Amino acid sequence: MSKQAIPLYAADISQFSRSLAKQLSQDEAVPSHLSLMNMLARAAGFRNFQHMKAAHKSGQKMADGAEAAQIDHALVSRCLQHIDADGVMHRWPSRRRVQETCIWLFWAVLPKGEHLHERGVNALLDQVHSFGDAALLRRMMVGLGLLTRNRDGSDYLRVEQKPPSEALELIRRVKARRGA
Repeated sequence: MSKQAIPLYAADISQFSRSLAKQLSQDEAVPSHLSLMNMLARAAGFRNFQHMKAAHKSGQKMADGAEAAQIDHALVSRCLQHIDADGVMHRWPSRRRVQETCIWLFWAVLPKGEHLHERGVNALLDQVHSFGDAALLRRMMVGLGLLTRNRDGSDYLRVEQKPPSEALELIRRVKARRGA
């Protein structure tokens, strides 16, 4: 059995105790641990203990923002090592996983639904990095499907999608550094 604490709430203690007493009177022997937990859950209005446990777990997820994804804080920390106190990336990471998380910072800088020329994209990217390789950033965003472009570079468009949880946390922290 699980050791997770599950709170028991009864809107009407009188109804709860009547239901529990009725269930206990129907049982001839002393109920087992599981039988007693099922009785308590039924008295609280659930089908059984597992139903109560599942309802509690889904309620916690809803209270936590309805997102079950866990954030890899170590990855976010590795990304932040490449960003200065003003929120500007001063060097490009060497590890692919860190690069794929950091690239979302540049995606977030691009405006939604706005078609840009290559120079416009470069100007926006140059504001948030100091290692001087906007072409690397553009190519990576196109390769990962975060940005679309014409072959001649005349039309760039940000592809709208939800960033991974680590990228969202990184974006939030960098925005705080930038004061935005």
